[in-house]
Amino acid sequence: MEQLSFLTSRKKSTATRLTRNSKLFKSIIKAIQEKKGENIVSLDLRKIHEAVADFFIICEGTNPQQIRAIGEFVQEQAKQLCDEAAYKHEGYQVLQWVLIDYVNIVVHIMLPETRKFYGLEEMWSDAERQEHNG
Repeated sequence: MEQLSFLTSRKKSTATRLTRNSKLFKSIIKAIQEKKGENIVSLDLRKIHEAVADFFIICEGTNPQQIRAIGEFVQEQAKQLCDEAAYKHEGYQVLQWVLIDYVNIVVHIMLPETRKFYGLEEMWSDAERQEHNG
């Protein structure tokens, strides 16, 4: 769980509350879909006081190369389409779990076995869940 350690040390921005219709949210989902990310889910954390972000977007890649491709494309599209640079990103060394933090949206790109092991959806089961496949 070391990859998530920095999330607890920073405060969620209170400036702008995002929605599922925000340009950044939509751009991230579309970028993942374009790179064939699988099992794409968003968790709406806005009603959970302890949450470190407004949304988690979680998806899977079938291999480390796809994990890298999805992560890099998400960052490229967020910058190009929304002028948003990631606050922080981690996981490009091992490529089992790449985390891209946009403060109010945190993107998790994982191998299937890593996703199953950490169980983010179960950990945040109080959040409203939406699937974004196809």
